[in-house]
Amino acid sequence: MMNMSQISVEEAVARCAEIDGADTEIALRSVLALDDGAVARTARVEKNDGLLHGVPVLVKDNIEAEGLPCTAGSLALRGVPIRGDSTVASRLRRAGAVIIGAANLSEWANIRSTHSSSGWSAAGGLVANPWALDHSAGGSSSGSGAAVAAGIVPMAVGTETDGSIVCPASLNGVVGIKPTVGSVPTDGVVPVSASQDTPGSLARTVDDAERMLAVLQDDVSLLSRSQSIDASSLAIGVVDVWRTGNQATDALFDEAMRFVKKLSQKVSTSQMIATPDEVYTDEFTVLVHELRSDLDEYLSARATNGAPSSVGDVVAFNRANADVELLHFGQEIFEMAAKSSGRIAEDYVSARQRNLDWVHNNLDVALQQHDILISPAYMPAWKTDFTTGHPLAGGAVTSPAAIAGLPIVTIPMGLVAGLPVGLSLVGAKNSEAMLIALARSLEKALGLVQDAQWSPLFLRTSSLGHQ
Repeated sequence: MMNMSQISVEEAVARCAEIDGADTEIALRSVLALDDGAVARTARVEKNDGLLHGVPVLVKDNIEAEGLPCTAGSLALRGVPIRGDSTVASRLRRAGAVIIGAANLSEWANIRSTHSSSGWSAAGGLVANPWALDHSAGGSSSGSGAAVAAGIVPMAVGTETDGSIVCPASLNGVVGIKPTVGSVPTDGVVPVSASQDTPGSLARTVDDAERMLAVLQDDVSLLSRSQSIDASSLAIGVVDVWRTGNQATDALFDEAMRFVKKLSQKVSTSQMIATPDEVYTDEFTVLVHELRSDLDEYLSARATNGAPSSVGDVVAFNRANADVELLHFGQEIFEMAAKSSGRIAEDYVSARQRNLDWVHNNLDVALQQHDILISPAYMPAWKTDFTTGHPLAGGAVTSPAAIAGLPIVTIPMGLVAGLPVGLSLVGAKNSEAMLIALARSLEKALGLVQDAQWSPLFLRTSSLGHQ
């Protein structure tokens, strides 16, 4: 099987045409748009470190990059000019990466409706999971995760507000790094919440995900710092209240813990408590109000020639184009945001403070007792159903870290009924090097990504799997 980290630009484009397009038998729909001028754009940039020299990458279609549409999956932004390369795109090009295209996503990063189906956007259709095409690729960085798992590109940029890198990493069987909020610039990224949004990396291996993260953070020292950390010295807290509730997934996690305990002599149960309903309610309040303020600001700065300049404008556009935009689910969160007062609302301020108080009294305490917290990530991918929408599928690990702006590294831990599931590592702010050090050791111990069989069945049986 070919080394995924050595895919050329030409091979990546060919893979996209063969296994991604809507007119093919497989139709992953993980790539929303391609840039025919990608190689020339990289060639025009003066390189600073060449860490990703010649590597074809995708950026999620809510990130501005010249040659790509940045629609956030919405027809409301189709044809609306971008303002140029975001810092994320600029840093990738300076490192020698070739941004070949935009990855499909859950429209508006899955914040439009409480009944949405992950991976669907009006602009790009439904992303399929390459391990089982009728199953979900997760949200909202579904296209980024699916494209990496399918071998289209070795790495891709996703974004996370709460779970949007962790989920597709787990469901597609790849590595995902959601960094500390604020460590990667978000200019030119269609926002949900300045308090919780962050771009991050998805890749086949920990090393590749780390390389991309080092570029996104503009911190090459990350590579040497993670290598210098002795994983056996880390105190690891097992968070039982973050288990998925899926018997097979949680049993597989128990098996993975045997490897963890071989790596570290300091493994114990964390006293972290389950996240109460009122914390999720407050987080939702925060996201609705920040969506109003942050997305209004973004849209008004980008709007030209009658393009939507506010959340309210998008709501009106969707109603006028309901046959396409509202085909599968509504926009009740956008409607709530359009009616809200944004950050100046009293209920926003009090909800955000309660959220911060809760993580300070619980998550921060747990991380004072352990260097790293560990848990399973999500249940296996569910069948996509536009009627029922996104089910409860685990993911309890994401919200506490999302509220606190903390990093999460997710790696594959095995298969359940032929579908991948992941485990997640959470650390304090700016602890990415430590998380990566443990993730790298666990990846080696589990031995999954080194196995030629660790790839979707169609990839192993197609011509692509024998190049």
